[in-house]
Amino acid sequence: MLIKTHLAIALCLILLFVPYVKYPFLFLIIGLLSAYLPDIDSKNSKIGNHWYLRPFQWIVKHRGFIHSFSFLFLIVVLLALFVPYLSLPFFVGYSSHLVADSFTSEGITPFYPLRKKSRGNIYTGGVNELNVFILFVILDFILLFKNYNFFL
Repeated sequence: MLIKTHLAIALCLILLFVPYVKYPFLFLIIGLLSAYLPDIDSKNSKIGNHWYLRPFQWIVKHRGFIHSFSFLFLIVVLLALFVPYLSLPFFVGYSSHLVADSFTSEGITPFYPLRKKSRGNIYTGGVNELNVFILFVILDFILLFKNYNFFL
């Protein structure tokens, strides 16, 4: 999926949590950044197209270990041990990216190194993805107005 769709989906989930967290703005920022992060393994992504990430991309395959719940659980456990207040927003954002990518035709390997793939029929940049994006933008606006007072 395109990054705009990932961010729209992540924002929707983040806005569901906002009324219940102590630091809503921090939750928002960490959640959105973590939704952006999984594509660091692709030179064709907005985050992964920087020259200094090329050596990293030679080591990992796009939609491999970095695009798995195995990696997510490892990072979340480390965050929970050392910076606990970042673990939930990181989990929400990152997992939204993984779940969304599991519905694409390329899919993901959710429990890497197991080889079973999870995939759907949404093509990146296609009509179905555009429909998903529009749906989540509408939901984002509804939730944003509903939760507006939590950001003030």
